[in-house]
Amino acid sequence: MSDTLLQVVFSSLPFAVVLFLVIAAVLGIGLGLVWPRLLAYPYLCIFFWMNSTSYGSLSVFATPGVYSRGSGLLFFPVVLWYVLGAWACARVAAAFRPGGTTDCNLRPWFWGWTLLLGAHAAAAIFAGVPLKDALAPSGFSNIVWMGPLVALMLLAFRTRAEALELARFIMLAGLGRALFGLVRWAAFGGDPNNVYANMNAISIRLTFFDINDSLLCMMACAIAAVTLFGTGNSNEKSDDGQTRLWRLLAWLALASTAACIVLSYRRSAWIGFMLGCAVVLLRFPPRRRIQLALAASPLVGAALGYAALRRLGQAGGGMASLLYDMQSRRFGPESERVLELKLVLADILARPFTGIGAWGRYTGYQQISWQANPDGGLFLHSGVLHVLLKSGLPGLILLGGTICAFVLVARRALRSLPPDLLGLGTAGAAALAFMIPDVLIGTPFPGAHDPDAGHCPGLALHCAGRRRYHAATTPEAHARTLASRSRIPRREHRLRPAFHRVKGGPIGLSGRQRVRAGRRAATRHGSWAGAQSTDGARAYASVPANP
Repeated sequence: MSDTLLQVVFSSLPFAVVLFLVIAAVLGIGLGLVWPRLLAYPYLCIFFWMNSTSYGSLSVFATPGVYSRGSGLLFFPVVLWYVLGAWACARVAAAFRPGGTTDCNLRPWFWGWTLLLGAHAAAAIFAGVPLKDALAPSGFSNIVWMGPLVALMLLAFRTRAEALELARFIMLAGLGRALFGLVRWAAFGGDPNNVYANMNAISIRLTFFDINDSLLCMMACAIAAVTLFGTGNSNEKSDDGQTRLWRLLAWLALASTAACIVLSYRRSAWIGFMLGCAVVLLRFPPRRRIQLALAASPLVGAALGYAALRRLGQAGGGMASLLYDMQSRRFGPESERVLELKLVLADILARPFTGIGAWGRYTGYQQISWQANPDGGLFLHSGVLHVLLKSGLPGLILLGGTICAFVLVARRALRSLPPDLLGLGTAGAAALAFMIPDVLIGTPFPGAHDPDAGHCPGLALHCAGRRRYHAATTPEAHARTLASRSRIPRREHRLRPAFHRVKGGPIGLSGRQRVRAGRRAATRHGSWAGAQSTDGARAYASVPANP
């Protein structure tokens, strides 16, 4: 009897799993249509708290992580398909909201990346290359997946309260991750993926080897700094218990995240941390900027100096030790980093316009010690050269355009955001600055964890995309906005095409058509433009001031 019962239980397990997944999908879609941000938080938790790399570990057995599950059958990991599904739910939910969707100047560039990946996939099929190799993360498919992620961030967090909630979530996530890393560093020997101790004979302990853990700490540090030292914050003069608690958490996040980045012993993290701190300081008034720089410079300088001596002192000493792995005396007649760049540049010059393909391996990679694995030749230590090698000049143009588009929108956003939301926008800009060294001399694109660095633009773009809402958060700000718009009469000519799009012109329109035309004009051009006609004013009065 017991054997029969066990057979029934084990035979029904696949059906039970399928039923559970169906029920979970239905519930998830329902929640996503009502509260899209609830679908974004699980993905952010996975990215913030789950590591992806085992490089540098001495363990014999390594299991595939969450960032590669499902890629064998579905071409891409399940977690990326989850992002696409969450974006679809958020997009449908936005269609039923008064404000509609939010414009994003990165959209054309991501569509360009998608078309380029499709062209490489078609070329791989004609060349007899398996499609999974052309779509693998070792190419540039991870950049394409930044598009749905940025769009999800824009659609899921739309109101001021949701933006503040997101900022606090990132700060708490960074605080928790930093405390975990510091405790493990102090009591349990640090990160087991210790390349420097296990492969380079440098006797140090790391908090985190994965650059994305330091990236999270940088964002949390930026939000904490703006919360503590920002001017005009609504909580700055408040003295209730809840505010004191958040300020205490901000102090803990500021100290622990900075210490975690310093103790990661990664040169790219150190340089990126200084660049991110410079971006944060630029968000403050000049007087406070100088005060903070004078107060923080000795602490940060001493911490980085101590960490540099611990790591680089074992490589020879002096400023030249910063580039110890580029020197010949440690790794033979020629540094492997220099040799890698030479081999890659030879392939780039041989195929400058098309590249070697998203699936290609550069010639001579067998001479590099760290390429002696099944993924040998599929990546190199430069994100810019990686894109140029794989996709040629079209990919390099798309990469430059994507970065420039983000810089422009982030610059506009940081100038117009209210103090309460400045921390979130600053975190996005500081995170991009933090990733500059890794993009230049690291491997930011082929890694399984690294494509999710695209959420950095998503943070700042989320604030930028809703700047119309944020500009009218107070009656005084709304009045200033209306007054400034009333002094720009040249916007009147933009109103006319909105009324003449309907056949017959404004005179031949019905009452309902005139109201719709006025509503479109008011939505596009603000209160001053929409009030230029009676129907426009009537339509503007029916549109919420802060959608």
